[in-house]
Amino acid sequence: MTRSVSLLLGVHAHQPVGNFPEVVEKAHMLCYRPFLQTLHRYPQFKFAAHFGGWLLQWLFDRHPRDMALLREMVVRGQAELFGGGDMEPVLGAIPSRDRIGQLNALSDRLERLVGHRPKGAWLTERVWESGIVPALVQTGIEYVTVDDYHFLCTGKTAEELGGHFITEEEGLSLGLFPISEALRYRIPFAPAGEAVGFIERLAASGNDTGAIYFDDIEKFGIWPQTHEWVYEKGWLTQFIEAVLASPAIRTLRFDEYRAAVPSRGVVYLPSTSYVEMNEWTLPAERAHAYANLVKQERDHGRYERDKAFLRGGIWRNFLSRYSESNWMHKRVLALSQRFDALPPESRSGELRELLYRAQANDAYWHGLFGGLYLPHLRRAVYNAIVELEARLDRLAPRPAFARLDADLDGVEELFLHNAILQIAVRCDADGALIELDSYSLCHNFADTLRRREELYYPRMHMGEHQHFQSEGIASAHDRVSFKHVIEPGDITPDPRPRSLFLDRWQQADASSSAVYVAKPGGGIAFEGNGPGLMLAKQFGIDDNRVTVRYALKAQTAGRFETELNLAMPSCEGSQGRYVFEGGIPGGFGQPLGLPTMTTLSLEDGVLGGTLELLCSPPAALKAQPHYTVSQSEDGFEKIMQAVTLRLTWTVPEGDSSITVALEVRRA
Repeated sequence: MTRSVSLLLGVHAHQPVGNFPEVVEKAHMLCYRPFLQTLHRYPQFKFAAHFGGWLLQWLFDRHPRDMALLREMVVRGQAELFGGGDMEPVLGAIPSRDRIGQLNALSDRLERLVGHRPKGAWLTERVWESGIVPALVQTGIEYVTVDDYHFLCTGKTAEELGGHFITEEEGLSLGLFPISEALRYRIPFAPAGEAVGFIERLAASGNDTGAIYFDDIEKFGIWPQTHEWVYEKGWLTQFIEAVLASPAIRTLRFDEYRAAVPSRGVVYLPSTSYVEMNEWTLPAERAHAYANLVKQERDHGRYERDKAFLRGGIWRNFLSRYSESNWMHKRVLALSQRFDALPPESRSGELRELLYRAQANDAYWHGLFGGLYLPHLRRAVYNAIVELEARLDRLAPRPAFARLDADLDGVEELFLHNAILQIAVRCDADGALIELDSYSLCHNFADTLRRREELYYPRMHMGEHQHFQSEGIASAHDRVSFKHVIEPGDITPDPRPRSLFLDRWQQADASSSAVYVAKPGGGIAFEGNGPGLMLAKQFGIDDNRVTVRYALKAQTAGRFETELNLAMPSCEGSQGRYVFEGGIPGGFGQPLGLPTMTTLSLEDGVLGGTLELLCSPPAALKAQPHYTVSQSEDGFEKIMQAVTLRLTWTVPEGDSSITVALEVRRA
């Protein structure tokens, strides 16, 4: 009897909430459209697909003819659509009530657009935590796909994984399909015949064997070299036709396979994600140690045998590793509580969507792709946070002043807001402003990123190279390339956070930070000192203006400096510019020096507003762009995070005062 193998092939289509429209359009032209058109020509080739909710809606709104192909393939039984969180949150990182809401939102969207309510769900970044099971089951999800690595970590062997399993939590059971890592690295990078041959060899395991693949559709046209490889050189057509011609392979939907083949038993998975993610989530120093250990095991031929026991971190480590990520996450958790506390009739769909958009995963972590390092992705999260907060304030007003440890880092923050602006100041030695929200612009001007050591920095010294798989093409994981020239200063870690009103005092050529202690009371005030200096610092807001007042008492003359790192959406683009005394001395991506100034405007066309800086007495100003270096599928790149303004005053002996204000205006 000829043994056979069932190919369960799924693709995951995703674009980050807040991505540039032209990027999404290009992704459709290079990948989504040709993929759907190719699959539509082969009704016998069954597959599964998952689309994030906002991307699915975007495609139906702008490319209805292409999406009609998807709908037709669902109707004729060729395609199975998977659900998941509507805005692609990491389910384990949001409250249970929001897990249920996000899962139902995408299922409702699929039913409305395609007439199909999903049984399976895609887990964002394949992050598994057992606590998500109840929400999945309660929303009608019967099974999910995770990596085979998850199963190997339980003690299972690779030979045991050619099927599906069951897990449970609180007595609620959920099906689990293990995605083959070997297939992920072959499809679509190895030649089509080689990939099909690998699947055929799996048939030797028995007639109920499943060859399970579920991975990013962007590998079929968007990753470097893949559009030419997959479509112009015909890889996808060759693969489909070879699969359909093989007597050993049959294609099935996941729901068909699960109905026909019994489960292989119960299994309990640890909290984990795919292997690469478990490395990325570690702090750089420990990630280097982990990478060296993995290399050692590979060199000795033991890695495949022992990789389940070489574990890195878990996804939530990103929240402790990046303070910026943790701050966003805790801000959203607090807003979720406020939203849930509203009367049911006040919980509108618009408010709910803002909350769900703020939970979109991409801006909270960093690995092979930009993620947290991409300002427009963080900006999309803050757009939702700030707009949601303003609307909640109108429905359920909160006190104008609050003191709490909002991000659970052991240090309290002071919040002050009116109907136009909000500021948050951390009660640490810097006494700096860490959030500045404009409710009318839905923007946080303090949304920037500290430069810190990353695991991939040493790879920059290797020079450009690609590791090709046999006669195929290189995966983005195996490429080292550069979009920009990287200088040593570009990867030097910042000694202090990138915040606003970060102060420094210099006396007799000895530079030192000013050190503050928060004063008790209902306002935002600090008392501080530096060498030979006593000072007080007070924050206030009035209408659309934030004002910071310094009172200084110096034993001898010195220089006082404050640094502002301002998130301006135009970055180095053509719509961002400085305006000084009626002229335009340059854009945000250019250095600027002014020996004396009292007023400087920062006009931003992307923001749709202006930030005006006012100083009294006049200050010397030095401005420059703040860059970080991240990796992406296209190579290492410098990304502008903020404009850094340094204001300096010569301070006389005795008592003096300085006032700095920021005024926010819509265009």
